Amino acid sequence: MRKADMLKIVHKRYREQFPEILRMASVSLDLVFGLELKEIKPNSQSYTLVSNSDDTGDGSLSSACQFPTRGILIPLLGVIFFRYNCAPEKDIWEIRNMWGIYDVQRHVIFGEPRKFITQDLVNEKYLEYRQVPNSDPPRFEFLWGSRAHAEISKMKVLEFWSKINDTSPRDFPCHYEEPLRDEEDRAQATAATMAGTTSKSTGDSRATCSHYSHPE
Repeated sequence: MRKADMLKIVHKRYREQFPEILRMASVSLDLVFGLELKEIKPNSQSYTLVSNSDDTGDGSLSSACQFPTRGILIPLLGVIFFRYNCAPEKDIWEIRNMWGIYDVQRHVIFGEPRKFITQDLVNEKYLEYRQVPNSDPPRFEFLWGSRAHAEISKMKVLEFWSKINDTSPRDFPCHYEEPLRDEEDRAQATAATMAGTTSKSTGDSRATCSHYSHPE
């Protein structure tokens, strides 16, 4: 898509604000659909949409939550993270409404929003949806599911929200330390796995050499 074509649908009164309008539209595309607006070449004034496939950390997000549905998962996980890893159900619904996703409207991408969040993402183990103990009347809350912990980096989620707010992850001091520890733990686990694989390969190689060094 070309800048000239986009300007045609912007009222001439607001064309001077086009850079800010484009920035806000880019944020919305990222938030809702997991898409990034990129200029094809520097100063070309031509743009394309690409999927932010690496926002999860390692690209391992399952097919059930790939583009475009993953565009709502990362923001939801961010809401839970900023509520210290346990978000009241009402907070999720309030923020979802702020995104323009309502129960009364079937979403063109996500279908029935409440079912998608409380059933589909829960069944995929990206979210945990549980009743608050001893709550009367019953109240519910959301947590990260086991698959979210395994596949999605908290630092990437924090970076996502930082991008939306035009800040840096370090600007969230109360929440920065946990993702930093998470990154360190992931790095150590990866290193340990690689070391184990290398050790096993070396052992297998030595066993093979030993076998062939003794003639029958």
